[in-house]
Amino acid sequence: MRKIDKLVLKAFWGPFVLTTLIVIFIFLLRLVLFYFADLFGKDLGVGVYIELFFYFSLITLPLALPLSVLLSSLMTFGKLGENFELTALKGAGISIIRIFRPILLIAIMLSGFMFWFNNVAMPWANLKGWGLLYDIKTTKTTLNIKEGIFYSDLPGYSIKVAKKYPDNKTLKSLIIYDHTHNDGNRHVTLADSGLMYTMFGKKYLVFELFNGKDYMEDADRGSNLDASDLAVHNFKKSKIVMSLDAFDLHKTEESQFSHYEIMRDNFQLQADEDSLRKIMSNMKLGFITSIGPNFMYFHKPIGQSIKMLSNTQWVSKRLKKGLAEKSTRDPMDIAIQQVQNMQTFAQTNLTALETRQDKLKTTRLEWHKKFTTSLAILVMFLIGAPLGAIIKKGGFGVPVVVAVSFFILMYILTQQGDKMAKEGKVLVEIGAWISNSVLTLIGMYFLKIALNDSRLFESDFYRVLWDRVKGLKILQKKYSS
Repeated sequence: MRKIDKLVLKAFWGPFVLTTLIVIFIFLLRLVLFYFADLFGKDLGVGVYIELFFYFSLITLPLALPLSVLLSSLMTFGKLGENFELTALKGAGISIIRIFRPILLIAIMLSGFMFWFNNVAMPWANLKGWGLLYDIKTTKTTLNIKEGIFYSDLPGYSIKVAKKYPDNKTLKSLIIYDHTHNDGNRHVTLADSGLMYTMFGKKYLVFELFNGKDYMEDADRGSNLDASDLAVHNFKKSKIVMSLDAFDLHKTEESQFSHYEIMRDNFQLQADEDSLRKIMSNMKLGFITSIGPNFMYFHKPIGQSIKMLSNTQWVSKRLKKGLAEKSTRDPMDIAIQQVQNMQTFAQTNLTALETRQDKLKTTRLEWHKKFTTSLAILVMFLIGAPLGAIIKKGGFGVPVVVAVSFFILMYILTQQGDKMAKEGKVLVEIGAWISNSVLTLIGMYFLKIALNDSRLFESDFYRVLWDRVKGLKILQKKYSS
C-alpha cells in the first residue's frame, strides 16, 4: 500500500465509522419514538431491549451504509481539497481517479458485503426483529391498579380499590370479582383493607385481605335464587393468589411471519414468483373452462329416433310437460340471469387474480431490492468522492447538508419508484432501479466536472459568469440601438 492510499484511507475511516454509528442511532431513536407507548412500561428487562435494538441495528444497515459512504467520501476529499493536499497530488501528476481508487475498492467490497447481508442476514434480522417487536407490543403493561377504577387486565379478575397508599402496597376498600369460571358476577369479595405484593420472582400476585366478606352464588341454580342459594363467608384475614403469566413476554412462532417478502432470500423469492405465476396461469385457464355452462345452446331434433320415441305414451307425456314448463319462463329472463352469473363469477376471479398480481409485484420488487440497495453504496461513492473534490470543504458543515440532500433525493426516488411499480404504472424493473439510475447520472456528471477541475461550487465562478451575461446584454443593447 502506497503513502497516497494510506493518506486517503486514514482520512476516510474516521468519518465513515462515526457516520455509520450516528445514522444507526438516529434510526433506532426513530423506532423508539414511533413505538414508545408499545415498548416501555412493561417491565421486560434490559436484555429484551438490547436484543431488539441489535436486530434493528442490522435492519437499518442497508440505509446507513450508503449515507455513510456518501458523507465520509464528501468529508474525506473535501478536507483534502481544503488543505490543498488534493491540489498537491494532482500537481504531482497523480490523476483524480488514482486518488479515488482506495475508497473505490472499499465501496466495491462494501457493496459485495451488502449483497450477502441482504440475501442472508437481512431476512433473519427482519424475522427476529419484527417478531420480537410484535411480542413486545402484545405484552400487557406493568400492573397498575388506580384508585376508583375497575382494573381488568388480570385475566379472570376485575379489581377496584378505593384508596391506594404511597407505598403501592397498602390498599383500602377492595372489590374483587372472580370471573375465572366464566359464570358472570357470581363470586365477589369485599374487604375493608389489604396488602398487595408479588412472590416467586413476580410470577404471582397476592392480595392479603382483612375484615371482609366473600359472596358466592350457586351457579347451578340459574337466576331463580332464594336465600339458600347465596353463600356468605366472613373472614378476618384471607389471601387471593393470581398468576401474572399474562404480563410475561410470550414468543410467537416465527413461521407466522416467515411468508413476508422482507423475511425471504433471493432463492425463496424466486420460488415464490414461480409459484404465483403458476397459480395465476391456472386461475386464467380455470376461468375459461368454467364459463362454458353459462352459455346456452339450442339444437334441433336429432332425427327420426326422437319422433319414434315421442309416439309412445310415456315419452309423449313427459315431452309435453317439459315444453310446458319451459314455455312459462321468458328466454330474456334466462339470458339476463346467465349474464349476471357470468359477471359475478368474473368479478370474483378478477379480485383473486389482482390480489396475486399485487403479491407478485411486491415479491419481484423485493428481489430487485437485494441488488439495488447493494449498488447504492457504489452510487453514493460516485456522487460523494467527486463532489468532495469539487466543493473542497471538510468537517460536518457543508458535507452534511449536501449528503442529507442527496440521501433524501434517493429516498424519495426509491419510494416513488416502489409505489409506481406496485400500482402498475411502470415496470417493476424501472421502479426498482430508477433511484440508482438517476443518481448514477448525477454522479457521472460530478465526476466529469472533477476530472476537468471545474470551479462549479465557488462563488467567484458564478460572479464571473454573471458579469459575462451582463456584458452580453450591454452589447445587445448597443447593436439594437
